[in-house]
Amino acid sequence: MKVQFVAGFGPITTDPRGSRAFWGGHLRLPLEEIAPDYFGTDDLGGVNAFAAWPLSQAAESCFGTSEWPADVPTPQAWLELDVETPAAVGEAAAELEATGHRLLRQASLEEWGQTVARLQSPEGILVGITYTPWMHHEHHGEGHAHDSHELHEHDHEDRPA
Repeated sequence: MKVQFVAGFGPITTDPRGSRAFWGGHLRLPLEEIAPDYFGTDDLGGVNAFAAWPLSQAAESCFGTSEWPADVPTPQAWLELDVETPAAVGEAAAELEATGHRLLRQASLEEWGQTVARLQSPEGILVGITYTPWMHHEHHGEGHAHDSHELHEHDHEDRPA
């Protein structure tokens, strides 16, 4: 088998309207009601990175420690939504906080060049609002010229606290 691309991803939800408010309203994904309480879109760009991210590294990225806090739901998946500029990460983070979402990590620049802020969705998905320079066409042309070890922050355990 040779997987060509990720054909779809989305949360399984017990609160379709709440999920639509978060994903479609607050994060502005272009969701439409495809079937009763089934909101989605086929008009979103593809996945540029896929990784099984160890929980200890996710905790480092969010909290600066390898232990996930007991008072925060343990995520079962992660998703990063890349925005147009590094400044847009901070703007999005401020907007999400203003609408009542708890940021697990404020917008900051990682040593490998990615700007990131993190929060959790109502379903418990760890969501990153990011700017990943090497994934933008204006940065690297039509191909991915970067080394695979730079592909994603999840490959780095040496994040400064």
